[in-house]
Amino acid sequence: MRIVLSLPAIYCASCITGVESGLARQPGVRQARVNLTLKRATIEADPGTSPQALADYLTGLGYEAYELDPSQLTLGTGDKTGRDLLMRLGVAGFAMMNVMLLSIAVWSGATDATRDLFHWVSAAIALPAIAFSGQVFFRSAWSALRVGRLNMDVPISLAILLAAGLSVYETSLSGKNAYFDAALSLTFFLLAGRFLDYRTRSIARSAAEQLAALEVPRATRLTDTGEEVVPVGELLPGDRVRVVPGARVPVDGVVVAGTSELDRGLLTGESEPVFAGPETSVSAGEVNLTGPLTLRVTAAGTDTTLHRLAELVALSENARNRYTSLADKAAQIYAPLVHLLALFAGLFWLWYSGGDARLSIGIAVSVLIITCPCALGLAVPAVTTAASGRLYRKGMLLKSATAIERLAEVTHVVFDKTGTLTLGKPRPDDLGGYRREHLAVARALAQSSA
Repeated sequence: MRIVLSLPAIYCASCITGVESGLARQPGVRQARVNLTLKRATIEADPGTSPQALADYLTGLGYEAYELDPSQLTLGTGDKTGRDLLMRLGVAGFAMMNVMLLSIAVWSGATDATRDLFHWVSAAIALPAIAFSGQVFFRSAWSALRVGRLNMDVPISLAILLAAGLSVYETSLSGKNAYFDAALSLTFFLLAGRFLDYRTRSIARSAAEQLAALEVPRATRLTDTGEEVVPVGELLPGDRVRVVPGARVPVDGVVVAGTSELDRGLLTGESEPVFAGPETSVSAGEVNLTGPLTLRVTAAGTDTTLHRLAELVALSENARNRYTSLADKAAQIYAPLVHLLALFAGLFWLWYSGGDARLSIGIAVSVLIITCPCALGLAVPAVTTAASGRLYRKGMLLKSATAIERLAEVTHVVFDKTGTLTLGKPRPDDLGGYRREHLAVARALAQSSA
């Protein structure tokens, strides 16, 4: 069986070693791997192994741990887009290196039939590689053109296609120069930028997914014959469940027996524990801190507050973002100017050369290739990746590719309540600057304050 535990407090390689070695010593654990970026431990265990027992064991070692529902976690294991980008990047890189090797013969002075042979072999390698690896840009460009707009992938696609097309044209005429290596290099490096951009966004995992995963998959139901562990989906309103200290509350309900303190930070943001006793309402996702509780179920599964909250967050994440990225803004202005410049350059040299179409087409294509927005395609993802990594190490997670750009337009920051920036433990400061009688009044007020 596969068990996934959330480890919100780990932060270094030593934590990884401690968690993995600790889990390896537990009976029933076959393999344990920790992902520091996602702060998760994935465990392969024998059937019947208790996830809660493993979470309690890690908590006892000093690594706060909670069970996650593996069925709700899709990032990483089902990352088809990332694998697809990486595969296309690998194909482009492999083809680029081989064409570069073939080009050495041409650069070294090969002529006539020998040069043409190497050009045609290069074409046989480059054209299928470009057709496969460049689909990322071609599809995006076509989607933009189909609705009458321009994005950064339009000039990129034109540069790649025209570099390949001009190379085939020159090769068919036994020309001295072909640019298959340039077309593949464009494809490879721009794909590298696209993959960096994707990695930045994929590391910033969905908040809705994390909320849904925090729904406890199993609960301990109390029956006339004792206790039984059942899936949360089998619980009905009116059932009674037991929640031990350190465990997450699996359902919405009302306390019928026991007293404890609850950590409601997941739902309220407050760091201060809240007392819970008979007739106290509790919600799924809260953490029972000090004492065992018996709850009467009022809502379970998809009807819980936590699940509805996850759905609301998912709706907000999937809402249409009206913000246009800096790269696409630049492309909307940059692309028409570049295309017009290439057209005018081609027409001028067609007139100036007395009708030499081959020369004028070559110059027009060269203008388009040289002005391809490679800087935007590489620099923007690289900067975003570096910045998001630095922020992540400082405890801030970017959830949007354009978050840093939008932050430059922020004029005011509003925090919702006490506890967001504070620890809930006020401490007097600079007491020496106050008179003794003022401190006596403050002390009297504090002693009577709740």
